[in-house]
Amino acid sequence: MSRRQRRVPVLDLLPEAYFVGEKGLSGQTFSEKKKTTEMAWDNVYITAEEIAVITVIPEQVFNDSEYDMWAQIRPAITNAIGRKVDFAMLNGVPGSTSFSTWPKGILVGMPDDHKIELGSVGDDLYDDLLAVGGVFNKVEEDGYFVNGNIGAIRMRAHLRGLRDEKSGQPIFQRSMQDATLFELDGSPIYFPRNAVIDPTEVLLVSGDWNELVYAIREDITYKVFDTGVVTDDSSLVVANLMQEDLVAIRVTFRIGWALPNPVNIVNPDNETRFPFASLIPAEAGSG
Repeated sequence: MSRRQRRVPVLDLLPEAYFVGEKGLSGQTFSEKKKTTEMAWDNVYITAEEIAVITVIPEQVFNDSEYDMWAQIRPAITNAIGRKVDFAMLNGVPGSTSFSTWPKGILVGMPDDHKIELGSVGDDLYDDLLAVGGVFNKVEEDGYFVNGNIGAIRMRAHLRGLRDEKSGQPIFQRSMQDATLFELDGSPIYFPRNAVIDPTEVLLVSGDWNELVYAIREDITYKVFDTGVVTDDSSLVVANLMQEDLVAIRVTFRIGWALPNPVNIVNPDNETRFPFASLIPAEAGSG
């Protein structure tokens, strides 16, 4: 992003085409005049917001360390920022657990009929995911195709335990020695290990991830300080770098995201159309 806010034009009204009758043809039921049509565009805005953290470490720890401490600290901070972004995109509530300028998280904004309860569609997990009324079908009926999935770690066990009814052979495992290739209908499944997916609330999120757009205003930047003070929200000093022989690293990152959800011919209703669906545990559905 070249500025804090970026406008994304989104198709809001589809064009229509018409049959044109041939002039002078007897029995012609269509108009001989070509008709006009309309197309409309709406605007979705991506607003970049800041995520930041300050880490304070005693200088003696650096001086006595036998390895590069920054090399250990930076990946951990990067992962923490990534977890914050992932949480906002999945579970964020604008103005509460996410920025008010960002949209609702996928699971928060997802229609209830896109949340499929485990065991509610057919005889087994296969039906819940891929049969009529299943997770994939909910996405497809809104005019999208699933191109990726993210799942709770517990979902791996559900998939490994899925067996062919006649042979009893596992569907997702070639053998107990080979690594399992987790895919659904050709789309890969990723299992984040940053605890942003609560398995008691959701097991799998599937959808068209091209419909989730993001833009980076400022990449992750690091700045090291050995003088100055660090205060809390009440302006009370919690660390005096010079007097306490401390070193602080300040990390900042600015990103924005949106779910444009453009109109399509399969489902032109903005109120019901959604590019994602989820599999939820039975106890979550009953609650």
